[in-house]
Amino acid sequence: MKRQANRLFDRLTPAQFIVLAYLIAVIVSTFLLMLPISLKPGVRLNAIDAMFTAVSGVSVTGLTVVNTSETFSVFGTVVLMLILQFGGIGIMTLGTFVWILLGRNITLSYRQLIMVDQNRYNLSGLVQLMRSVLVLALLFEAAGAVVLGVYFRAAGYCDNWGVALYQGLFHSMSSYTNAGFDLFGDSMFQFRHDYFVQIVTMLLLVLGAIGFPVLIELRTYLTHRKKGFRFSLFTKLTVTMYALLVALGAIGIWIVENGVSFAGMSWHEKLFYSLFNSVTSRSGGLSTMDVNEFTSPTQFLLSILMFIGASPSSVGGGIRTTTFAVVLLTLITYATGRSEVRVFRRSISQDDVTKSFVVFSTATMLVIGSVMVLSPLEREHFSLNKIIFEVCSAFGTSGLSTGITSLLSAPGKAVVMVLMFIGRVGIPALLFMFRTKRRKEKYHYPQEDLIIG
Repeated sequence: MKRQANRLFDRLTPAQFIVLAYLIAVIVSTFLLMLPISLKPGVRLNAIDAMFTAVSGVSVTGLTVVNTSETFSVFGTVVLMLILQFGGIGIMTLGTFVWILLGRNITLSYRQLIMVDQNRYNLSGLVQLMRSVLVLALLFEAAGAVVLGVYFRAAGYCDNWGVALYQGLFHSMSSYTNAGFDLFGDSMFQFRHDYFVQIVTMLLLVLGAIGFPVLIELRTYLTHRKKGFRFSLFTKLTVTMYALLVALGAIGIWIVENGVSFAGMSWHEKLFYSLFNSVTSRSGGLSTMDVNEFTSPTQFLLSILMFIGASPSSVGGGIRTTTFAVVLLTLITYATGRSEVRVFRRSISQDDVTKSFVVFSTATMLVIGSVMVLSPLEREHFSLNKIIFEVCSAFGTSGLSTGITSLLSAPGKAVVMVLMFIGRVGIPALLFMFRTKRRKEKYHYPQEDLIIG
């Protein structure tokens, strides 16, 4: 039996193995969340709602069909935290940590799995990358837990230190992994005027969504101070696009909502509502106000931001910031008559350009197709605008919602679950599932021009 299982795994490509591993994680998580010990007395959780929560946790999305604080016991929330950690930093990071603890060698096939999981191009430095990802994650989460736990107790949000520190830990982990789950019962509505909690939360959201390679390069720059150190093109482009999206998103929300949902507010309230919603739309899912209060243009803007999502090799989903950046740069290059896509005195390879358009096109078709499937199923209850918002939130693993998640039909929930899962594993891994190996063409046909556009 063991030999047959080994043969089965040997036949799987790295991408297929990664997808299978996440599917197994969903099944195990569903089972754990349905255990009576995971639920509060008198609470029942049916199979589809348990699976929805499990998928949302593994994909660190945060869309929920049940109230977390009212449904799960302390044991259940601990299980949920473990699921968020697994989904956030990835299966290969935790697997590498266990392998190192057991003193096992990291084989070539295992390094290939890490490469697919982290969307990397080469095998060098992967084990060190996994160590750094785990160390940084634990460091940031621990720091956030202490700061928030102490503050929750000092500010009177919690009656005792145990509850304060536990809520601080859960909120810190949920923020860093961009999971969007909460134990407050109302996301972050009670902190809508508490700018300290918002700033700490936004900082954790950004650290989780900016991308592990960016954090590692920044750590190298700050600790070693090597002469002539140069940030990679990936870091420059990622940070620039991430900052632009956050800034433009916040400005857009402020302008559109200034005389509507922001009417009568002070400048600092408008600033933090705009900034927090722009940051959380990257992949966070936590909210300080009901998105139903926003006008349709703002909800559509948030949908676009969620569709773009976070940075590659991070805890977030979506098409990723670098994909969007390369698509924009290619359009500008074509419009200006250039033949080479350039940025920061570097040229972007044609393979990366092609990959960006493949990811963008596939994601666009996936989102449009999901909206077309959901609309007939849910149109009697929800507007098209709300369905688009829910679909983009699921694909971008953001977790923001207009409140329709728990009201979706069983087929509707299934569609959203598929989107959340794809958002977590990523479009490249999904497409690589159907690829056995890269084949070199043995012959070529004559080329012929087409009329395009």
